[in-house]
Amino acid sequence: MTGRIKITVKSMNSTKASILPLFTIHDDPKDAVVASHKLLIRAGFIKKQASGLYVFLPFALKIRQIIEQIIREELNQAGAIEVELPVLTSGELWETSGRWNAMGKEMMRLKDRHENSFVLGPTFEEAMTWLAKHFLQSYKQLPMNLYQIGNKYRDEIRPRYGLIRCREFVMKDAYSFHLDDESLDETYQTMSKTYKNIFKRCGLETISVEADTGAMGGSASEEYMVASEIGEETLLLCMDGECNFRSNQEKTEFNPATPYKEEKNGNKASVVSTPNTKTIEEVSEFLKADTKSFIKTVIYENSEIVVAAFLPGDREINEVKLANLSGFGDLEMASEATIRELTGAQPGYAGPSGLKYSHGDEMKIGAATKSVQILYDRHLKNRGALISGANETDKHIVDLEEGRDFETTPETLGDLVLAKAGDSVPGFPDKVLTETRGIEVGHIFKLGKKYSNAFDVSVLDQNGKPLKPTMGTYGIGVGRTIATIVEQNHDENGIIWPESVSPFYYHLIGIFKNTEQKEQINKLYDQMVQAGASVYYDDRKESPGVKFNDADMIGFPYQVIAGKTFIADSKVEIKNRKTGERDVVSVDDFLNKNLKK
Repeated sequence: MTGRIKITVKSMNSTKASILPLFTIHDDPKDAVVASHKLLIRAGFIKKQASGLYVFLPFALKIRQIIEQIIREELNQAGAIEVELPVLTSGELWETSGRWNAMGKEMMRLKDRHENSFVLGPTFEEAMTWLAKHFLQSYKQLPMNLYQIGNKYRDEIRPRYGLIRCREFVMKDAYSFHLDDESLDETYQTMSKTYKNIFKRCGLETISVEADTGAMGGSASEEYMVASEIGEETLLLCMDGECNFRSNQEKTEFNPATPYKEEKNGNKASVVSTPNTKTIEEVSEFLKADTKSFIKTVIYENSEIVVAAFLPGDREINEVKLANLSGFGDLEMASEATIRELTGAQPGYAGPSGLKYSHGDEMKIGAATKSVQILYDRHLKNRGALISGANETDKHIVDLEEGRDFETTPETLGDLVLAKAGDSVPGFPDKVLTETRGIEVGHIFKLGKKYSNAFDVSVLDQNGKPLKPTMGTYGIGVGRTIATIVEQNHDENGIIWPESVSPFYYHLIGIFKNTEQKEQINKLYDQMVQAGASVYYDDRKESPGVKFNDADMIGFPYQVIAGKTFIADSKVEIKNRKTGERDVVSVDDFLNKNLKK
């Protein structure tokens, strides 16, 4: 073998196709639209059982175990301690934390024969905090970082993309407990470095971005994203010079590239007829007015509350920011009946002036009574010459002024706009945001004392006084990591596994016509195993074309082809799956010089 291909063999089990069969299929699954979903099924790594539920076949299970071992090695090196919690979590713990309702319909709830409520854990802040409460007593035990690797459950409304969005998935979750914020920040930074090491060892290129803490709570969080055109997350970036800004769109503060004018023309607000024009675009055309001068109204509700949110007419609502400002994570678009009761008009004509209810009022809808929240985006503050619905069907109001016709307060004012590419970068008003798509594979949070307060966890400090620990939490989606590795490492022929996570290093392809020839190749396999190689041997009675196609589809790093030249001249062809490079070498040179042990 020449020096063009460098091979390092890791110690793994070896086997044959006659023992561990291939599960490859010819056609793409009908419901698969992304590369990882198609290839993992076609190459025989996973099998769909039901929507969002997948069987890990032997190759995928090996990869998962390798990634889990990488995670364990890095976390143990960082001082974390592995435990295992029950997947079934008492509903009382979720009620104690206040997240029983906040988590929404994605949380899988059930009751036992005694009518006690339980949860199939989507995450384990509650359970791990409960555990810590029972053995943390002194500041001398802190900091402590506990982790587990296991199954999690979320009742996704639309499971899709194979392992990227499932209802049952494998996740590593860790939870740290600290004496103070300085200690938390130290572990947070250690975990950030640890995550980068983990993903690098898995062969993934990741982007770390600021993210919203959502239902987790806390003061800070960071996501580890894999750039991908099929990513479900939008990342807003600025890598121009000193502007090193990276954030999830849901988190990004909205700053318009051109600030809104705070002009007030002094005109009294007046109602105008706008028949059969409901949308801002329709009214803008009808009144010959810029959409920037409009107030957009969006109305949401749940079983407890109705939320009317107002924002600049040329922008879209950020539902994550709305959930944070309102305090409710399970809001849905309001029904027509709710809109008519709140506004007195049919949908399409709502506005901040003339609503039937004010912020904090109680509103009766059918048999239900709900409180009312009125929220405003901060970019409506001090503005005039605005246009909105008049809360009358077929009518709008022009020349509205904040402070005169409607009034914002610190309680009702916040950032509600979805930022996008072209907006100003937070902290860099002369720079603009760019956009890319990403798949989240990891997430770290500074939780603060939300859970230690809820569960009354305390330790004695240096002075013997009780102290509530501050917390962090750190998650990695193992299944998602597998899928994103495929998204970043494939070609038109199949998967290309990075050496660090491949189930097998060598794919020995035996091309034989009779039993004698097969025995010669069997001997080569035995020699490779004895030499310490990780090898999968395709000893099936299939045509060369089938074997070559399957090998490319499966994607182990190096293919060792034992065919005519091997039978006649004791030479094998080595193919680098990633580069396509090929070398023909003698078996002796391959086993004694080039096959690393």
